Amino acid sequence: MSSLDHENNTISLQELSKEPLLAIPPHYIQLDQESFSSPSHLMPAIPIVDMETMTLGQAKDFELQKLHSSCKEWGVFQVVNHGVSSSVVEKLKYEIEEFYKLPLEEKMRYKLRPGDVEGYGQTIANLKDQKIDWADRFLMVINPIHKRNPHLLPELPSSLREAMEAYFKETQKLAMVLLKLIGQALEIDKREMEEMFEEGLQLVRMTYYPPCPQPELVVGLRPHSDAGGLTILLQVNGEQGLQVKKNGVWIPVNILPDAFVVHIGDAMEIFSNGIYKSIVHRATVNSVKERISIGMFFNPKLEMEIGPATSLINEKNPPQYKRMPMEQYVKDFFSRKLRSKTIVDQMRIKGEQPNTE
Repeated sequence: MSSLDHENNTISLQELSKEPLLAIPPHYIQLDQESFSSPSHLMPAIPIVDMETMTLGQAKDFELQKLHSSCKEWGVFQVVNHGVSSSVVEKLKYEIEEFYKLPLEEKMRYKLRPGDVEGYGQTIANLKDQKIDWADRFLMVINPIHKRNPHLLPELPSSLREAMEAYFKETQKLAMVLLKLIGQALEIDKREMEEMFEEGLQLVRMTYYPPCPQPELVVGLRPHSDAGGLTILLQVNGEQGLQVKKNGVWIPVNILPDAFVVHIGDAMEIFSNGIYKSIVHRATVNSVKERISIGMFFNPKLEMEIGPATSLINEKNPPQYKRMPMEQYVKDFFSRKLRSKTIVDQMRIKGEQPNTE
C-alpha cells in the first residue's frame, strides 16, 4: 500500500472497509460498550408525535401534551405527518447515496483538515490511544449563510447541493414549528423562544457507517447527547442502528418509514431549566450492509447567551444551569471528547443533581 493510500484510508473508513480485514485495527476496538439488558422486542418504543394532529386536529391539546411528555420523559420522539415533501426527502436520499459512490479522490476534495471540525472523513485522533468510531462523517455549518465554509457546501456536486438546499429549507420550517410548540408546552414567552432560535446556528452531518466483520468490537457513534436545541435525524437507506438510553437501558429505535427522529439537545435541557432532558444515544453497525443517516442540528443564535429561559425562572424555580455566551458554548463543545453529557454537567449549578441517563 502506498503512503498516499495509507493516508486516504486513515481519512476514509469506507475505503478501508473495502479491503479484506483479517483483524479490526486496535484504534477502532471499543470493548467497554454496554449491551442490551433484555430482548429488543420487550423494549418500550419511543413516542410518536403527529404534527398534523397537533397543528390542525381537534385533539391538538392532547397531542401538545404528548409532545411535552415525550420531551420530558424521553428526550426523543419520532415525528410523522411532518409536512416535509416526500419528493424532497427521496431526492436527498438518492443524492447522498450517489455521493458515497463517488471515487475517493472526489470525496477527498472536502476532507477534514487538522484543527477543523467541518469536513469529510473520520474523526481525527488528537490524543494518543484515542479510540475512533466506525464511521465516516461529513459535518458542515449551513446557517448563518456567511458562516458556511467556502470549500464545502458551495463546492458540492450541484445535484447534491440543490437537494440539500431544498431539504434545509423544509426542515428549518419544521424545526421552528416544533420549537414554537415546545415553547407553548413549556409556557415560555413566545418572543424569548424566537429570539433564541430563529435564524440560529445550524449544522448538518451526513454519517456513513460501513459494515464491519466484527460489529461487536466497534461502535458506530459513541454514547453522547447533542449539544444544540433540536436534532432532526433522517435515516437515508433503511438500515437501523440508532439506540437511545432510558433508565440505564439501551433501547433500539425502530425508525418508521417517512418519519424523522427528533432529539432534545443539551441547549434545550439548559433553556428549559432541566424540565426537558437531552437524550444520550449511540449508533451500532452491522456485518452485512452500510448504514447512512443525515442529522440537522438547530442551535441558538451565536450572539445569544445560553441559559435557562427567563420566563421559567422565579423564587420557586431557581436556575439550575449557569449562563454562557453561545460562541463560547460551541467552542467548549467541540474542544471536548464526544462523551455522554459533559457540557450539561459542566453548566449545572453546583448542588443540582446530574441526569444519569
